[in-house]
Amino acid sequence: MLYPFTFQPIFKDRIWGGRELARLYGKSLPAGKVIGEAWEITDRDGDSSVITNGPLAGKTLGWLMAQHGAELLGTAKPATGGNFPILCKILDAREKLSLQVHPPAAKAAALKGEPKTEMWYIADAGPGAELYVGLKPGVTRGEFERKIADGTVADCFHRIPVQAGDTMFLPSGRVHAIGDRLVIFEIQQNSDTTYRVFDWNRVGLDGKPRELHVAQSLASIDFDDFAPELVTTKFVTEGGVAKRSLVRDPLFNVEAWQLAAGAAGTLAPQKLQIVAATSGAVTVTSGTTVVKLAAGQFCLIPASLTETTITATGTAGLLRVEAN
Repeated sequence: MLYPFTFQPIFKDRIWGGRELARLYGKSLPAGKVIGEAWEITDRDGDSSVITNGPLAGKTLGWLMAQHGAELLGTAKPATGGNFPILCKILDAREKLSLQVHPPAAKAAALKGEPKTEMWYIADAGPGAELYVGLKPGVTRGEFERKIADGTVADCFHRIPVQAGDTMFLPSGRVHAIGDRLVIFEIQQNSDTTYRVFDWNRVGLDGKPRELHVAQSLASIDFDDFAPELVTTKFVTEGGVAKRSLVRDPLFNVEAWQLAAGAAGTLAPQKLQIVAATSGAVTVTSGTTVVKLAAGQFCLIPASLTETTITATGTAGLLRVEAN
């Protein structure tokens, strides 16, 4: 019998990272490291999340997929190779990330990569924070290539000011970069392929310039993707729980919930879901299993569970992710 699972985060040091995940969420970051990413739920070779609660504590998500995949997934489709389909992260960008793109599904195999559609939920933003997403209207491929060559390709990117609570959807093929002073919840399909267009002429943690992938990037970019907008849907309130649809995609659906103190919401039964607390604290209850989540923590709800309730301790916010 499966139950709601919590996992040990896997921390990744990045040249653009910092220590905000400790300040905001109390995460125990490795000493002396510049942490850019917390991989909260992941099933990749060498990076499979370890269960931290219940009788299966110590087992990995990869083991869970191999032994209980049908119960876990339900109607959701696994990733290529049979891995868990979703990868959930929290990103801490103290500096700008590289200007980059992920290959679309139709081209990924030929480029020896994996497609990666994702979404960003802005959890914390410094004054003047912004995203680089899509192209400015009228930018042509020829102009883009010329500006790569002369080091000014950032001028081709559409820039969007953001604040906490904003959401951006990024299908594969959309050029993008996260600006500085941002903490972001990232929900993505299980992939780790990134093609860098430009990296601000900086060096990596090893002191050497990071690799660029110009040819692969040019093959992947959607050059008709101009000035995409933030998600504009509104909250709809039902009995103390306000819900807002953020993403509806063949790969995954995402909702934001805002819960009044003591309010409770019920998850859709027999769906593979992930709950991520973005503020406050919530309790996840399914059968005899009770999981308490503080802000910055995630819980995986197997599809085999028939009744799961989310209850807010005080006022709280969360993301509900549903794998398709």
